[in-house]
Amino acid sequence: MKTTVCKLHGKHDVRLEKEEVDDLTTGAVRVSSVTGGICGSDLHYYHEGGFGPIRVRHPITVGHEASGRIAEVGPGVDNVKVGDLVALNPSRPCMTCKFCERGELVHCLEMQFSGSAYRDPHENGFFRGTLVLPAVQTHRFSSEVSPSAAACTEPLSVCLHARAQAPDLTGLRVLVTGSGPIGILCAAVAKHGGASEIVVTDLEDAPLAVARQMGATDTVNVRRAPDGLGKWQFDKGLFDVVFECSAAPPAIKSALTALRPRGTMVMVGVTGDASVPINLIVSKEIKVAGTHRFHEEFAQAVAVINSGEIDLGPLVSHTYDPADIEEAYATASDRTKSVKVHVAFAAED
Repeated sequence: MKTTVCKLHGKHDVRLEKEEVDDLTTGAVRVSSVTGGICGSDLHYYHEGGFGPIRVRHPITVGHEASGRIAEVGPGVDNVKVGDLVALNPSRPCMTCKFCERGELVHCLEMQFSGSAYRDPHENGFFRGTLVLPAVQTHRFSSEVSPSAAACTEPLSVCLHARAQAPDLTGLRVLVTGSGPIGILCAAVAKHGGASEIVVTDLEDAPLAVARQMGATDTVNVRRAPDGLGKWQFDKGLFDVVFECSAAPPAIKSALTALRPRGTMVMVGVTGDASVPINLIVSKEIKVAGTHRFHEEFAQAVAVINSGEIDLGPLVSHTYDPADIEEAYATASDRTKSVKVHVAFAAED
């Protein structure tokens, strides 16, 4: 059986191709893809051929945010059944290295992450009509959940893991710098975590409007109002926690200025080297925490989506057919009109 795949060959070179579907083995399932989301790392691969030291050296099937329906189950599978809507977990730790043995699976030395060009050969992703993968990477949803919401499980997991690096948010003031999909979801999980005030900044109005729908109590367009955080910066800063999702030095500096002494900054955004005002961190005794991917948070995200505690509907701005994958990338790259862009796959025989 052959299936359609979205294969990235290099910068601005993504093609629809046909590939054989793997055989079904013990403990595995065959999944018919339904919806996939374009992530910021996918855009870096498409426009720049990678990010930082990670480069696309060979053709790679893209995508690590996806939902699908179980089409067939192999021997020994009991967590899902044919017809179930599932989210696909792209993370596959080895379970045997020193970090896995310590329970720090997100730092696995042999991590296989779908849709990643980190390893050579690359790990192919989920933008394909049909795929076979271990059943443990599939998480089942109730019948009330839409495939689009299910496909948001992975980015929501990232933000739940980011929240886990911060103190209990109940009653706290939270700032989110950068209103891409991850920034918007950080606002949503801050609201879900009980924050009393959630301010989100960005350079564009369109994503800020979505941030308001998903939890922000206030938004600041820092392109139009460079000093828009001023009212939160007096008395050494008023925010208790910052989720820094932009990786932009000006945003980092303004956030540190608005963060109270002994507050916490969670660094979510990814970039190369960036200048950071160390004196502010030292003099205000700021706690700085990095955050990377997720593990147990994937199942937590599924539970949150299943329960309807976070409405993901406003996040998805556009949906495309795989035949229009280049247009999908172009739209996802235009932050004046898009937030999260999805690709919807038709059922294959």
